[in-house]
Amino acid sequence: MKRSNEAPGSADPLQALRTATASRHEQLDSGLPIGAPDASLADYAGHLRMLRAWLAPLDAWLVRFGDGPRFDHAPRLALIEADLAEPGMPDTPAMRARADWPQQASPAWRWGVDYVIEGSQLGGAVLYQRLAGRLAPHPLRYLKGGDAGPGPRWRAFMQGLREHVRTPDEIADACAGACAAFDSLLALRLHEK
Repeated sequence: MKRSNEAPGSADPLQALRTATASRHEQLDSGLPIGAPDASLADYAGHLRMLRAWLAPLDAWLVRFGDGPRFDHAPRLALIEADLAEPGMPDTPAMRARADWPQQASPAWRWGVDYVIEGSQLGGAVLYQRLAGRLAPHPLRYLKGGDAGPGPRWRAFMQGLREHVRTPDEIADACAGACAAFDSLLALRLHEK
C-alpha cells in the first residue's frame, strides 16, 4: 500500500539504485585486486588506501549538510587507519580522490552517494569471510566491520532511503549521486592496479 505522500507509480528507490549502478558495480567488482582468488595482504593494503582516499573526502563533504543521510563514517575511517597501522602491513602508494563534491547537492543525490558507501560494507563482509583465514593474523578490521556485521546498519539505511527518497525526481537524483560515487571509486581503482 502506498503512503499518501508517495508519488503515484513511484518506484522502489533501492531497486532503482541497483539498476542504475549495476554496470558500474560489476566493473568495480571485477577489477579489484582484493577480489582476486589469490588476493594478498599487499592487495588489502592497496584496497584500504583506495577506500581511505575515496571515503575521507566524502565523509567530510556529507557531514557539512544539515539534512539528508545521517550515517557516521568516521568509525570506518578509523578501522582503515588501524588496519594500515598493523605490523607487517605492506606499504603501497597513497592515492588522491575527487574532493570537489557539489555543495548544492540535493538530499536525494546525497542518499545516492551514501548508498554506495553503505553498500560497500556488504561487499566487505563477503571479502572478510573469504580472506580472514588466508590473511591471518591480520584482523581485517575494516572488512569485518562491527560485531553485528553490516546487516543492522544496512536495514536502517534502507528504511531511511525509502522514507526520504520517494518521488520520481528524488529517485533519479539519488541514482545520479550513486553513479557519481561509483565513478569516483572506479577512477581510483584504475590507479590501484
